Amino acid sequence: MPTYAELLTRHPPGSSWGVFDRDPERGTANFAGPAEVAAAAASVERGAVFSLDHALDAFDPPMARARSAPRHEVVAAHENSRDDVLREFWLQATSQVDGLRHRRASGHGFYNGVPDEDVRAGHPALGVQRWAEKPIVGRGVVVDVEGLLAAEGTPLDHRWGPALDVDVLDRALAAQGERVRPGDLVLVHTGWARWFLDADDERRAEVREARRATGFRQTRDLPAWLWDHRVALLATDTFAVEVLPVATDTFLRTAPEDGGMVHQELIAKLGVPLGELWDLTALVADSREHQRWDALVVVKPLHLVGGVGSPPNATALR
Repeated sequence: MPTYAELLTRHPPGSSWGVFDRDPERGTANFAGPAEVAAAAASVERGAVFSLDHALDAFDPPMARARSAPRHEVVAAHENSRDDVLREFWLQATSQVDGLRHRRASGHGFYNGVPDEDVRAGHPALGVQRWAEKPIVGRGVVVDVEGLLAAEGTPLDHRWGPALDVDVLDRALAAQGERVRPGDLVLVHTGWARWFLDADDERRAEVREARRATGFRQTRDLPAWLWDHRVALLATDTFAVEVLPVATDTFLRTAPEDGGMVHQELIAKLGVPLGELWDLTALVADSREHQRWDALVVVKPLHLVGGVGSPPNATALR
């Protein structure tokens, strides 16, 4: 398996296109294979279960201004019958996993060179159903960035959307006495989602209008860290994984449509399933209480053929 430095010599630079022979459209989820899943099952000891999804309408309005919270309607054909429907259901308006058709690599194409014309509703290419047909399952590792920075005397002030450097992951893992193993699902806790949901309407409107959110700085350090650790999935409790507004011009030339965001590098080039706005609060509280940072994690998005993204339907078990 090539290193990230070696991937930079490929076309497109920094891509894993063609690296995975089996199930290539699952991307780095392939790092969590049968052996990793079997080993992860050993994380279940107490029978404790944690949902990692916020409610579908928790973020109302969502941070992304083009999206809206769904409207739930209950209907009845007669007095002894009930049915329901969700209207305006944006699949990435709350806790979500970004599918591999969520971003296209500027000047190169979709992951693995999938033709543009195949990325349409109803066509299976790169759809989230790939992770529903074969869910992403493995050892989840909580990285408590919020706890680390508070202990270091530099607590996060989410109102201003601080940028995180990748070395904070190594520092947090060291403080926890934990490490990332190949095939792990890395769950980064910053406290952002809980802060946003607990904020008053004025504060939420302020950060939403400014499109300002805590996240990782846009450098090659993040894709390098994920690939070289063989991470199967990266999920955070932040709006976009990366900091907004964009903090560097590293990818401004290669991702001009996204203003230099690192999303294209992670999704369209590396093939990383990205989780955003996950609910990690209860899992982190349990981790701190028991000083236990791993769990068996199951991620099974909606079985929507050709889906771009989906609620993760993520569950952690200990």
